[in-house]
Amino acid sequence: MTALDDPRAVSVLAHGIGAQHDLPLSPFYAFAGAFAALFVSFLALGLLWSASRFRGDRAGHPLPAAVQRVADARRTRIAARALGLAAALLVVLHLLLGPADPDRNPAPGAVYVLLWVGLVPASLLLGPVWRLLNPLRTLHLLGCRALGRDPAAGRPLPPRLGMWPAAAGLLAFTWLELVAPDPASSAALLLFLALYTAAQLAGAALHGARWFDHADAFEAYSGLLARLSPVGRRAADRRLVLRSPFNGLDATPQLPGLVATVCVMLGSTAYDGFSDAPSWITTVQTSALGRTTTATLGLLGAVALVAALYALCAGATRLLSGQLPHPLTAFAHSLVPIALGYLVAHYFTLFVTEGPRTVMVALGTDNPAPPEPVLGPGGIATLQVVAIVLGHVLGVVAAHDRSVRLFPPGRAVVGQLPLLVLMVAYTIGGLALLIA
Repeated sequence: MTALDDPRAVSVLAHGIGAQHDLPLSPFYAFAGAFAALFVSFLALGLLWSASRFRGDRAGHPLPAAVQRVADARRTRIAARALGLAAALLVVLHLLLGPADPDRNPAPGAVYVLLWVGLVPASLLLGPVWRLLNPLRTLHLLGCRALGRDPAAGRPLPPRLGMWPAAAGLLAFTWLELVAPDPASSAALLLFLALYTAAQLAGAALHGARWFDHADAFEAYSGLLARLSPVGRRAADRRLVLRSPFNGLDATPQLPGLVATVCVMLGSTAYDGFSDAPSWITTVQTSALGRTTTATLGLLGAVALVAALYALCAGATRLLSGQLPHPLTAFAHSLVPIALGYLVAHYFTLFVTEGPRTVMVALGTDNPAPPEPVLGPGGIATLQVVAIVLGHVLGVVAAHDRSVRLFPPGRAVVGQLPLLVLMVAYTIGGLALLIA
């Protein structure tokens, strides 16, 4: 049986080969290696890194002028918009006219695999690509041109809005993916896409194209992951540059809702990890509240737990280091590589098996078998652990550089202790979901 045979297709797909708990890896060596990596990196940074080295969006080496011209050319942008709009129309047509059986309809795989998971490598390699491909931006642009209206025209966005709409959109999508009774059904996907499109276009009609920068869930998702891309833009002259991913991460805007957005990314992936545990499956199936309500509470609880731990850490950091104007957003950027590590650990196998299968179905192959994974179970387990640990180490580096910039010299290291405890807690949780 392929993963999409189950009504909860995406949750099964995300677990790759079998359950995470079957992966052949020693818990002792995984936890010991993770702790060693975190503590060694923390101590080394405290001893050797006494001044901030990251310069945000001021850093980078310019790419050749020819690359800049091609990237910024009007034809390139038109081609990207056309590609995004054509892909969206094909998905909708498959949902409306294609087979009801998700094994023979490429639309569920296109949404849950090629879009949701495929944005991870695409954004890491190329930057915030969804901003160019976003079919809703294209529809808004075409509507404005038909009405003779400036796409940028509209009411100013409320200062407190920030990324809160994007966080809500991400939560709604992950609910559909992980909780909805039949996430791969055409009806469920069409309803979500219709409601999401209506909300986004209504917001853009009121506030202009800048609405998508803050409110489109997939643009926020792609944009945050793109902070770790080696390709970025310099703020002063908008030049395309090659940069350290840490500089891109350091330039993450400290907007309201940033913490919520990253916590949804982390919490939903964590919920995906434990939703296949036998104890949780039994709880969901036997709960007096019903399966959907119980699963919804589980998803919300996972996001809330991630957020609560981070909020406690931010408060403790403020107490130890002295006055810190915005403790919640000051270190939120350090959660992005952790979220990336979780995404790679949980969705790598899904992407390399169900991604090609989705493409084969779209090209007309009837119910093809997914290709064999490129790594065996041992290789997958190693990749998952390395992804989670490396994500946390990168988070420690990003947090340390920010702390030596913000805190007095005598408190920079002490002020990071709550962050280190948070990283350890997240690491324990992430590894436990994989191998416990």
